[in-house]
Amino acid sequence: MRTIAKKKARRGLLVLAATAVLATAAAAAPEKTECLVGAKPGGGFDLTCRLAANALTAAKLIDRPMAVTYMEGGVGAVAYNHVVGTRPGDAGLVTAASSGSALLLAQKKFGNHDADAVRWVASVSADYGIVAVAADSPYKTLKDLVEAFRKAPGDFPIGGGGAVGSQDWMKAAVLAKAAGIPAKTIRYVALEGGGAVQTNLQGGFIKIASGDASEMVANHKAGKIRILAVMADQRLPGDLAEVPTAREQGFDLVWPIWRGFYVGPKVSDADYAWWVETFRKLTATPEFRKEREARGLYAFDELGAAFDATVKKDVRRFRELAREAGL
Repeated sequence: MRTIAKKKARRGLLVLAATAVLATAAAAAPEKTECLVGAKPGGGFDLTCRLAANALTAAKLIDRPMAVTYMEGGVGAVAYNHVVGTRPGDAGLVTAASSGSALLLAQKKFGNHDADAVRWVASVSADYGIVAVAADSPYKTLKDLVEAFRKAPGDFPIGGGGAVGSQDWMKAAVLAKAAGIPAKTIRYVALEGGGAVQTNLQGGFIKIASGDASEMVANHKAGKIRILAVMADQRLPGDLAEVPTAREQGFDLVWPIWRGFYVGPKVSDADYAWWVETFRKLTATPEFRKEREARGLYAFDELGAAFDATVKKDVRRFRELAREAGL
């Protein structure tokens, strides 16, 4: 009886596997494609949708241009709830997301929905966190800075382009953790964007800048500030190629600011597989690489299950950081 049961179970698994293969093979491009921007035009979500829309057309992976639409509110929260509640099965709709979305999910700022409420498709690019000081700072390496910071944390105001709980604050928090300093005790200065952070760094109003590579590379190259470390798993190409990673300097600080997409929770397996495979093809094309580089972004291609795991790992990590900091 057990043998028969095993044979039936095995046969059932084979049928399911064959069905999945057929479903994937049968998946066709949606008649219309749309990318939803959960904010006003001009920000990171818009950049993400425009990157996909332009590259998909240039690479001839879709027959008709992708529409880009906008739904601002709650830094993506309104769009997230709209997709889940109103368009959960729309096979032609992808919505832009970022590691900031994972941060807000960790802080329960998307209402009753968590990271399991949608299907995470792909990340297509990334920026990376950096640690910077003024050009005339006495600190030439991350190790030197961390040792001084550890001894006198009150002497080192850290500036970031966002409030407490933002990504820049979180990057400052992990730097403090590396120095053995409780995150809630750091002198964090919330500023309006990366430009203000760099101005305050050059003026001496802050001693450490927590920011993104793409927004600070120009002033680093011009010698106006000094980037001590990039929070990447390997050195970045181009103008930051000579800047060591935090890991190279003995600190396990990796902060990719990924940019990617999700679809609604009721999108079929076949349609979900079509999007995953389409982004797989897209990220391998020269058209896509050209579009990505033009926007100052770096390679960070994760697809399907691997991307889903990254999102949920980030949510758990951000939740723990927020808990440690008393947010």
